[in-house]
Amino acid sequence: MARFVVILVLAAVAVSLLWPMLIRLRRGRVSDSGVMERKRGTYFVPIAACVALSFLLSVALWWFRM
Repeated sequence: MARFVVILVLAAVAVSLLWPMLIRLRRGRVSDSGVMERKRGTYFVPIAACVALSFLLSVALWWFRM
């Protein structure tokens, strides 16, 4: 369990250090985004990213239960 926490912390540190470069790689919204236009602003709902994240979390939780 401690190894998992250490890997999680190292991954979070790596993402936070690389975040400025990651932002420049892709700007805008994902191709399968839903768009909601309201009076106060426009909201983008990244449907494909939510499905992919849900799949990855499901696989990770299944793998750690084994």
